[in-house]
Amino acid sequence: MRGKEIRLERIMDRNTGRTIIVPMDHGVTNGPIAGLIDLGKTVDQVADGGANAVLGHVGLALHGHRKTGRDIGLILHLSASTSVGPDPNEKVLVNTVTNAIRMGADAVSMHVNVGADSEARMLHDLGRVAVECMDWGMPLLAMMYPRGKKIADEHKVEHVSLAARVAAELGADLVKTVYTGDPDSFREVTLGCPVPVVVAGGSRTDDLATLELIEGAMEGGAAGISIGRNAFQHSRPDLFVRAAASIVHDHRSAREALEIIGVER
Repeated sequence: MRGKEIRLERIMDRNTGRTIIVPMDHGVTNGPIAGLIDLGKTVDQVADGGANAVLGHVGLALHGHRKTGRDIGLILHLSASTSVGPDPNEKVLVNTVTNAIRMGADAVSMHVNVGADSEARMLHDLGRVAVECMDWGMPLLAMMYPRGKKIADEHKVEHVSLAARVAAELGADLVKTVYTGDPDSFREVTLGCPVPVVVAGGSRTDDLATLELIEGAMEGGAAGISIGRNAFQHSRPDLFVRAAASIVHDHRSAREALEIIGVER
């Protein structure tokens, strides 16, 4: 078994081949927002709920990951921008694959905004990092978002399909992108991408809406979810993740999953 395959087993369920990732990279983008004040506590909560991995910057590895509680995979994020910068869509490299290996990461991730003014440089960085990941046997998750002057609707299937396919073509092992709104259109995205696609959760919303998004994405061929604020800002992150896991791994409906939050709260 190759190194990539071994590491992928640490961030994906080996029985279902699916994954629940909770991204916590928002501290660089937005600062110490609710749910990320105490990283260690939040990591423990989502791990208890059954998350397969958490994702974040070096600060997550240093101050919150694997301190106590249940073990959980670590994806180290390599690119960043802040919400107050001149162009928040411009993501720059802030870490390296070799440093992620030294820190014990199970995978690395990068963010690319397809259509942004700085797209060319971000794609250059993605390709270069993908080659390094091949050299070291490190899985690469590419966060691919259609954003820019030519993108009127970032959920349009043509844009999302392009963003996902670009990541696969440049060597990513997993792709995270936005939901297109319904299972049929999202299936166009997953069928057009030769590597597993996980769906992003987006802005904070109510439980049922998020669970229905997850259900629709899974019907559309998603390999899992990568949901941050709707998980770590929940009043009970453990129960929300447990409900999401019942859809992703156990094929329950959104309505059935909602009962887990309501009954166990």
